Amino acid sequence: MQFGTFSIGNVTPDAVTGQQQTEQERLKAMVAIAVKAEEAGFDVFATGEHHNPPFVSSSPTTHLSYIAAKTSRIILSTSTTLITTNDPVKIAEDYAVLQHLADGRVDLMLGRGNTGPVYPWFGQDVRNGIPLAIENYALLHRLWREEYIDWEGRFRTPLQSFTSVPRPLDGIPPFVWHGSVRSPEIAEQAAFYGDGFFVNNLFMPKDHFRRLIGIYRERYAHYGHGTAEQAIVGAGGMAFVRRNSQDAVREFRPYFANSPMAGHGPTLEEYMQQTPMIVGSPQEVIEKTLTYREHYGDYQRQLFSIDTGGMPLKSVLDTLDLLGEEVLPVLRKELAALRPAGVPEEPPTHPVVLADRESVEDSAEAGK
Repeated sequence: MQFGTFSIGNVTPDAVTGQQQTEQERLKAMVAIAVKAEEAGFDVFATGEHHNPPFVSSSPTTHLSYIAAKTSRIILSTSTTLITTNDPVKIAEDYAVLQHLADGRVDLMLGRGNTGPVYPWFGQDVRNGIPLAIENYALLHRLWREEYIDWEGRFRTPLQSFTSVPRPLDGIPPFVWHGSVRSPEIAEQAAFYGDGFFVNNLFMPKDHFRRLIGIYRERYAHYGHGTAEQAIVGAGGMAFVRRNSQDAVREFRPYFANSPMAGHGPTLEEYMQQTPMIVGSPQEVIEKTLTYREHYGDYQRQLFSIDTGGMPLKSVLDTLDLLGEEVLPVLRKELAALRPAGVPEEPPTHPVVLADRESVEDSAEAGK
């Protein structure tokens, strides 16, 4: 199982002090979170993509390239790359550059985002969201796997003998997740290509995603990529941890109320009951996270959002330390013990795919 943290990059006044970070402070805080996540033993850091206030996460590859230079092990990913409003040619190029600079420590999650006005800003129509996601990824998938592309589609100008540069590192495209909170078409798309399916559950009841994951698993098997149980599933959620639950709830409550994703609706207690949000002691985080398997089946990646509501950087780093010291080791052990033989422990990573390919090549050479 891979564990990670992600940030949507919102710039929100501190719910307690009212202090407002600058955009530069927020961007650098996200870098500090990624560096601390690696130190604390996390496997993944991911950033969102937004093009409107109050967010600063408009250029994920630029930001992740800077983080790559300050880290050595952690996988750099996105919690949404907008496949609908970004040109797939530019996505292919930008993430291939990042992949080279980060020595292969890159994957990405494609999605439509949750900001309707972004479509006309980039010359698209929100009513074409699903067709754009399907067509643009069909092109992106080919750009990373074929050196010369001839392409004609509905939403962009044709390509003739086009080569995307640079080519993926070692000829291995970054692993792709398809993220969705409501669309079976995206679950079908992920299954068709044998890619990962990610349910970034920040504000929905846990049972809401059972149907989408079920569709994805069934269709993954249908397309011959493996059994339904072997399908690659990831999940998101929010977490805040302190040594005891009373301190966690007391400290987190104002930030919850100030959250652009979760506040201004149900109470904190109602939200924790209905969604994957966890606020409490290390043991409470462990116990609730273990229940996710009941909803998702055996899955391969868990990301936590931990910096909502204008929370000061020190509080976020303290949560990372506690999760890394007291939560992740237990979860890794418990989930590994529950995982059936033949079900992947993690999604394909660049070193694993490269090693598998070299092993096949060595076997073929030895058989000559």
